[in-house]
Amino acid sequence: MTYAVVDSPLGPLTLVGTDAGELTGLFMDKQRYRPDRTRFGDRDDSALSGAAEQLDEYFHHGRTTFDVPLLLTGTDFQRRIWAALQDIPYGVTTTYGGLAADLGLKPQSARAVGLANGKNPVSIIVPCHRLVGSTGSLTGYGGGIERKRALLAHERGEKLLIG
Repeated sequence: MTYAVVDSPLGPLTLVGTDAGELTGLFMDKQRYRPDRTRFGDRDDSALSGAAEQLDEYFHHGRTTFDVPLLLTGTDFQRRIWAALQDIPYGVTTTYGGLAADLGLKPQSARAVGLANGKNPVSIIVPCHRLVGSTGSLTGYGGGIERKRALLAHERGEKLLIG
């Protein structure tokens, strides 16, 4: 395992990955469910350069999709939700219940979808910020509601402002 810290308009982002270049984590500072840094391996800011480059393109040069190799560790249900998140188009939001329905789950599964979404280890690239509450309200985000609001505004073509 190795990690790199890159600058972004949202503050520093910690990229964690395997020696083979697969991204296993993307964490913001003060993020909920952030693993202890000692589990990230050695710091090498030149590592995971493909992910860093694609994030820079997303924030500054109009990139709307990512093709970074991912290695996501979670339950089968969590991985199913994270895969479905990657199918939500840039600039589009859906509700927790809507995603549950798209996956053929029962309406009461919206809460389970939200819990799995909250455990997403690769924010932004696996776009958990595109899930909203049933009324369109911005609910929970591991990096903070202000960052979720900023990411959604960025995807609507607005200037990405944080803080």
